[in-house]
Amino acid sequence: MTPVHFAFSSAFILGLTGLAFHRTHLLSALLCLEGMMLSLFIALSIWTVQLNSTSFCTAPMLLLAFSACEASAGLALLVATARTHGTDHLKNLNLLQC
Repeated sequence: MTPVHFAFSSAFILGLTGLAFHRTHLLSALLCLEGMMLSLFIALSIWTVQLNSTSFCTAPMLLLAFSACEASAGLALLVATARTHGTDHLKNLNLLQC
């Protein structure tokens, strides 16, 4: 494994562990998701450059578009949660009380 691949895979794993273990605030969960998507985007971009294929050039842009949609939906949920519950703590969110 090259150092570049190790760096991006470790960045993805760190984002995943941050999402799994530090779930106190919704904003921290969203930041971990964005870090994971950024490492996936850069890794996919490097992969398409290494393959020298034009058929895979749209994949990083498509992933970036989905990442932007995920970020906007997450921020909308953050604002709605902060308005209704007064905080963004994940322990206060309960689907049975909706």
